[in-house]
Amino acid sequence: MSPRPVDRTRLVLRRAAGALVIAIAATSCAHIAALDPDALWKIVGGQCVPEEQSLGRPGQCTSVNLEGRYAILKDISGHTQHLLIPTERVSGIESPEILAANAPDYWADGWHERKAVEGSLKRTLAANQFGLEINSEYRRSQQQLHIHMDCMRVDVTDALSAWRHAPPGQWQWTTLDGARYRVMRVTGLTHDDNPFRIVARDHPDSQDMATQTILVTGAGPSTAEDGWLVVNSGLDVDNGSGTAEGLLDHGCHLADTQ
Repeated sequence: MSPRPVDRTRLVLRRAAGALVIAIAATSCAHIAALDPDALWKIVGGQCVPEEQSLGRPGQCTSVNLEGRYAILKDISGHTQHLLIPTERVSGIESPEILAANAPDYWADGWHERKAVEGSLKRTLAANQFGLEINSEYRRSQQQLHIHMDCMRVDVTDALSAWRHAPPGQWQWTTLDGARYRVMRVTGLTHDDNPFRIVARDHPDSQDMATQTILVTGAGPSTAEDGWLVVNSGLDVDNGSGTAEGLLDHGCHLADTQ
């Protein structure tokens, strides 16, 4: 079986010593990682946060929420894709900090910030047309936690519609794009329904969590009526992916069909 693609994050790099902005759009993710796996942290922690603190503007980021401890950054891969990035040093899905009692609810925050994607798209998305995703440690190029925010693939939304009315809190297995995923419907994204905590129940060791990927999308058009779906896979299951990013549509082609 050929290896799965790594995290396709495309970054805009600006060196701290000058005002030059380097746009990396055509290089592979392996090349990006080789250049600087800390690029996201340098942008958020080194530029966006200080500018927000001193000048009240987010700098290169779309927005910075100091109280919420996260920033939103436009990814240059795709017209609509954004990233939610902590404003403190957190390496990724394997980090124990994301499970702490006082940890930010990054998934709920990302859901609230879907307006950034909708702003680029210039239209409102139904809940099941929008997705949040994090890659495993082995399918990413950056060593700073980042949650991808973008449109869902139409065919994936259609496939996941089978769980719109599933009993909440129960895992069920399915196959998407030839990879095995388990799906759980939840009625919230905080506290016990925080997707990080849900997945960590079965993977309490950080090395196990490092192999996991999580995607969150609406169970139906309205989360108030339908709730959310937590979609999970890992490198330790048969045909597991370690990445669910391919279930997002960075071209947001749903806009072409409506």
